Amino acid sequence: MSTPTLLLVDGSSYLYRAYHAMPDLRAPDGFPTGAIHGFVAMMKKLREQFPAEHAACVFDAKGPTFRDDWYPEYKAQRAPMPDALREQIAPIHEVVKLLGWPVLEVPGIEADDAIGTLSRVAAESGHSVIISTGDKDLAQLVNPQVTLINTMSNERLDVAGVQEKFGVPPERIIDYLTLMGDTVDNVPGVEKVGPKTAAKWIAEHGSLDGVIAAAAGIKGVAGENLRKALDWLPTGRRLVTVVLDCDLTGHVEQWPALEALALREVDQPGLLDFYKRYGFKSWSKELEAALGVAAAPAAAPGPAAGSNGDLFADEVPVSAPVASPDKMAHHYDTVLTWPQFDTWLARLQGAELVALDTETDSLDGMRARIVGLSFSVAIGEACYIPLRHSGPDAPEQLPLDEVLARLKPWFEDASAAKLGQNIKYDTHVLANHGVKVRGYRHDTMLQSYVVEAHRTHGLAALAERHLGRKGLDYEDLCGKGAHQIPFAQVDVARAAEYSCEDSDMCLHVHQTLLPELEAEAGLKFVYEQIEMPTSAVLARIERTGVLIDPARLNQQSQQLGQRLVALEQEAYEIAGQPFNLGSPKQIGEILFVKLGLPVGKKTATGAPSTDEEVLEKLAADYPLPAKLLEHRGLAKLKSTYTDKLPLMINPDTGRVHTNYAQAVAVTGRLSSNDPNLQNIPIRTAEGRRVREAFVAPAGHRIVSADYSQIELRIMAHISEDPGLLRAFEQGIDVHRATASEVFGTPVSDVTTEQRRYAKTINFGLIYGMGAFGLASSLGIEQKAAKEYIELYFARFAGVKRYMDETRASAIDKGYVETLFGRRIYLPEIKGGNGPRRAGAERQAINAPMQGTAADLIKLAMLAVQTELDAKPELRSRMVMQVHDELVLEVPDAELDWAKAAIPRLMAGVAQLKVPLLAEVGVGANWDEAH
Repeated sequence: MSTPTLLLVDGSSYLYRAYHAMPDLRAPDGFPTGAIHGFVAMMKKLREQFPAEHAACVFDAKGPTFRDDWYPEYKAQRAPMPDALREQIAPIHEVVKLLGWPVLEVPGIEADDAIGTLSRVAAESGHSVIISTGDKDLAQLVNPQVTLINTMSNERLDVAGVQEKFGVPPERIIDYLTLMGDTVDNVPGVEKVGPKTAAKWIAEHGSLDGVIAAAAGIKGVAGENLRKALDWLPTGRRLVTVVLDCDLTGHVEQWPALEALALREVDQPGLLDFYKRYGFKSWSKELEAALGVAAAPAAAPGPAAGSNGDLFADEVPVSAPVASPDKMAHHYDTVLTWPQFDTWLARLQGAELVALDTETDSLDGMRARIVGLSFSVAIGEACYIPLRHSGPDAPEQLPLDEVLARLKPWFEDASAAKLGQNIKYDTHVLANHGVKVRGYRHDTMLQSYVVEAHRTHGLAALAERHLGRKGLDYEDLCGKGAHQIPFAQVDVARAAEYSCEDSDMCLHVHQTLLPELEAEAGLKFVYEQIEMPTSAVLARIERTGVLIDPARLNQQSQQLGQRLVALEQEAYEIAGQPFNLGSPKQIGEILFVKLGLPVGKKTATGAPSTDEEVLEKLAADYPLPAKLLEHRGLAKLKSTYTDKLPLMINPDTGRVHTNYAQAVAVTGRLSSNDPNLQNIPIRTAEGRRVREAFVAPAGHRIVSADYSQIELRIMAHISEDPGLLRAFEQGIDVHRATASEVFGTPVSDVTTEQRRYAKTINFGLIYGMGAFGLASSLGIEQKAAKEYIELYFARFAGVKRYMDETRASAIDKGYVETLFGRRIYLPEIKGGNGPRRAGAERQAINAPMQGTAADLIKLAMLAVQTELDAKPELRSRMVMQVHDELVLEVPDAELDWAKAAIPRLMAGVAQLKVPLLAEVGVGANWDEAH
């Protein structure tokens, strides 16, 4: 994996810029939406252009900061925020969170200081940092690991860029700003000294201190003004300096670790509701297509329902349009009589390929019911069958049950070729009505995902990008805000146009993308042999769900609650008084004033820090910090998991039905949500206990099958390194084998410490770790870490050769490939600046292994499901797929079969130069199965 990236957005800077850059957009009720639109567009663009593992959108909090204490006139002349902008702040915070971004707002400090602190911590932990801002003050943060970008001017500032723009290097920006002052923040500088003079003086004298030392000899009015300002300049420098050691405890969970800032998946249902409330119809339409639902239920009335019209395109087409007009010539039928139905049924039965779309009353595929169906048999030819429209002017419609009964033989005919957009959703919808669809040949969402995984894959985006076509918007049919109606109440003629258009465009997009897939054997294999069949298996896994024991979770919550209360009492006893365990200020007073513990570091205000790093160091010698750390961890576990999971159980099944997003990760990894099964914590005993609540029904067991050291095995295969191949072929512990080579000792004599070092090196190198990261992980000097890496490459020359060749190939092609032909594009490897390009090069090394592992687990799912289908007497079922693990629910009578067959099937999906090994565990619950 590449060097991880932290993407920071200066939200306060962009609030004003979005507000002033956009027209005065208003909803029909007068609510302003321009800043919201500009902010959403910027955040969407950022996420697409700058892939990152961690991120935060940082805003200024209300109230004074420490700078007001230093200088009461700080920002005193700043005009009050316009009312129209103030009204949009809360919706902007809401939508940023829906887009998957952590939002940070820390009282007492400015957004700049939070950004500076986060960038320092991230860079020190091996991250590449990208800061999106329009604020020149943050140029002082730029270094080889930190880059500024400005999405509104398309400007990027690395170290060289800062020098070119301002005439001084990043480390002199503070001096530069001090001399000029900042009129916006009411920070005086040297009177009549602007950018040119400031840069000139720094160039001549080296630094602000050098300028001050030479002040007596600087001539002219500027020299006189400099001498007048000498007493002020230290305060000015203090005011313009971004603080890098703020205590973010209580605002960033587990601070200073960055796990809480993981960039999350977009909350698509919530985002769709937001778009509808605030009238963003183009984005609503695109999101409906991405969710596979052309007609969604009416959104709850919002405070600012309305429409901005189509003033701004959500996405600009990048390929030559196949059809230039938005509205192509077409013939769409509305089927209201049985003769019409019979005519179209005959057309469906005689067509080579039919695109179909369901109109429903819900975004939840497990619960959605059909309102209407559309079919397209040729570009420009489609029909709509309204089935549950109930508007005041709704015509008499054919009965739903009878229509489905007559269509069921065609739906369930595997030889009748079908096409859709996100077919997994439609599969669920039809299954809700007792129809088991067979014969799906194509899915335009998956076609796009295989051809261009780094792009968006909603039908509206695909049609606009590849065809130049733009269809009806949902709000055109259903209205907006409080007056919005359910799709079932839409005029049937308009509904027919809308639904037929979706099926028509789906077929049209398919005919455009299919030749691209068929032109490349690797892409064709990934689409036809991996992604399409995986979609069908995932639908079955989702529909089955996994059984949850809410009583066990409730018991865990009670136990955690009791332990939290006990921890509070224990902390009070140690402290000698009650205090708020969530208050950094009170904790600081107890630890450093009352108990006199050593101060590790200080916050921006000069107070002793109580962040995670400080507490962990103190916990080694003192009991109270250890209690505080334990309390924080258990409180998060309770609120996030044991309290929440029972609320996600489907009352009809008693099971949790996660959704596996297939077209998200560029490497091919699946992403689960509602709930996210991949993020259940397993590092602590209490966290692992959460998996105890994922249980097997009576007479069954949970079986977990996991690939062993899969990415190291893939590395051995790809690199063909003799040492790695030999270790895996002979079944030697690969980490002991590595330690033996690196430390020059027999395998039998390798110590536990040497094996730990070797394991860190093995995994670190395939994830792009350098000497700095290895030194941090092992707690050794960077020089020693560098020597270990050199020793490793000397002993495993094949690995070094693979890395060099892969890096060169990626730079040449712009992408890397998995063993099966999946392409992973790396846009920054050619066009990025130094740090981003280096990060892309590291990603190029890991992506083929991570992507191949993703392909293998999908092939394993297919192999296991094929075996289950071939033996109808078996009642075992897959219930989860998490990382490199398959989880099944197996009857007791089939355990012997499962323990023998599943590892054999998983090991047999590919023939590598080393054996694939899958290990199986069995238990009454998921935790026991490990």
